[in-house]
Amino acid sequence: MSASELLSRRDGPVLHLQLNRPDKGNALSAALVAALAEAVEAAAQDESLCLLVLSGAGRHFCTGFDLSRLDQETDDSLLARFTRVELLLQAVHAAPFTTLALAHGRTMGAGADLFAACDERWIVDDASFAFPGAGFGLVLGTARLAGLVGATRAADWIESGRPIDADEALAGRLATRRIDAQAVDGECERLRARVSRLNPLTQRAIHTAIAAGRHPRGAAGDADDLARLVRSAARPGLRERIAAYRAAQSKN
Repeated sequence: MSASELLSRRDGPVLHLQLNRPDKGNALSAALVAALAEAVEAAAQDESLCLLVLSGAGRHFCTGFDLSRLDQETDDSLLARFTRVELLLQAVHAAPFTTLALAHGRTMGAGADLFAACDERWIVDDASFAFPGAGFGLVLGTARLAGLVGATRAADWIESGRPIDADEALAGRLATRRIDAQAVDGECERLRARVSRLNPLTQRAIHTAIAAGRHPRGAAGDADDLARLVRSAARPGLRERIAAYRAAQSKN
């Protein structure tokens, strides 16, 4: 592992990627998104890989899109960054191997969308979730979330932007399991044994076939999601809307 914003460790057929910006709540900077996208793309080309594990260093899995330098952004730069996040989410969602996200602490915005894009979604000890993007006019990950938790629940979570605790996340199928931190290694090893039992090419073919049934929208759905995101982010005044949203939140 290196001292970069993304730590990578290969363990046989398993690739571990850890978001490594603990002092920023692992918020998704442009560099971190680029590193994640490159790692996921390379993993998709590696036919020996069976499992991708995503985790976060420090107290939180991922607190969302990094807006710490909002004053240096423009509407155009924000649009480009949000587009790259959506493309990353699509790549994770369509990965030809099993994906596992380990959420703990705060998991918000694009971080919650990254969690939702994975096949296996485990809460480690405790976690809270929120989808605040609609508060500043952004449409990101909405259709994927609705496909996962149902249209009514997705509408509630997205329109309200309210916190979602671990129990509600489990009940709503946002999370698939809740485990103790000391059990993570053992449970990951059990998952590894399951997904690596078959020949890697066979396993990938089975995973792709199952994913097609689980995510029937396919490439056309991805194109629609990207178009909705771009239309929402391209509306003039994005930076000002985000700044106004952050100011309102700071008063609450």
